[in-house]
Amino acid sequence: MTRTVWIKADDAVGDWETRKQRITTAIEAGVDWVLVDEADVDRVRELGEINVAAFRSDADMVDEAEPAAEGAAADAYFVGKDGEGDGTVDLPADFAGSADLSTLRRGSNGPQGAYVRIFDEDYEAFAEAAAEDADYTAVIGEDWTIIPLENLIARIGEETDLLAGVTSAEEAQTAFETLELGADGVLLDTDDPDEIRSTVEVRDAAERETLELQYGEVLDVERAGMADRVCIDTGSLMEHDEGMLIGSMSRGLFFVHAETAESPYVASRPFRVNAGAVHAYVRTPDGGTKYLSELKSGDEVQVVDTDGNTREAIVGRVKIEKRPMFRVELEVDGDRIETLLQNAETIKVATGEGRKAVTDLDAGDEMLLYYEDVARHFGEAVEESIIEK
Repeated sequence: MTRTVWIKADDAVGDWETRKQRITTAIEAGVDWVLVDEADVDRVRELGEINVAAFRSDADMVDEAEPAAEGAAADAYFVGKDGEGDGTVDLPADFAGSADLSTLRRGSNGPQGAYVRIFDEDYEAFAEAAAEDADYTAVIGEDWTIIPLENLIARIGEETDLLAGVTSAEEAQTAFETLELGADGVLLDTDDPDEIRSTVEVRDAAERETLELQYGEVLDVERAGMADRVCIDTGSLMEHDEGMLIGSMSRGLFFVHAETAESPYVASRPFRVNAGAVHAYVRTPDGGTKYLSELKSGDEVQVVDTDGNTREAIVGRVKIEKRPMFRVELEVDGDRIETLLQNAETIKVATGEGRKAVTDLDAGDEMLLYYEDVARHFGEAVEESIIEK
């Protein structure tokens, strides 16, 4: 499941200047979608790159055979505002007579959504009915309790992308965690820039995996001659306990620290991981691997801390230079794995005794790694026998 953050920015939240500030903040923070009135679609396009959803200004969705309304088309259209969805028009006793649902069923020239405020069980049932035809179903709790969201998550399944209305990052986290599955997205209604940014951070955290790292015993550290060494320079600053997972064998990836430590030899470079030789693997955010030789500016790599928490970082530059290397061999769960790391005091690894320079490693040290007994083909885990030695 890919979680999304939507920002509500229709005329109900204020005048255009208020809406504009909210949208601009959302774009800068990395929000996925903005939900506005149809008349604002052109103006939103001028502010920056973001998916735009719009409340229809008329009662009907645009039919596929009809041309789009004058001006820029939205990426999705929603029904429910000033209709049955928000309580402006009373719900019919029989949903077969619903104007909002009839509009959804007629189809459109693109994705469509339903906007429903949950006043009581009838509106909960209405949202469930709308979800059968809507690509996106936004539900806004009134006197909010988590029960309606739990019910809808359990009943709707994968029929629609369920968006929970929230006003803070804390509420967003709850929505993403409800019933362990969580909502597909949140529709955020706030002008607070900090809450907008924090909600995006909550979304990112919900998407990330946590890895189970373990220690292996160092069997040997030996000089291995010269090799083409790769430094991965990212567009992000890494913390003191962060690094990347690197290895010659895909089943066992060594934790290599970012160059965050001060050194008498060279200034710290907290955006960099000195990752080893060109043949080695680095773990990527999708759980796959790439050869270091393949990396280029714009690629994504996985950053991990010593507790196994992960995040993604964009590669800004890759530096390949000939350098003297060590071959480091570990034993873990009866298996022997190894990698090549540069022979330099600035390359640090995580050990049972804490952060240690690779030049200070000795046989018997405990070294942190990520181990999984799988084979890989083009970076993807596969069920086949592959020998790496």
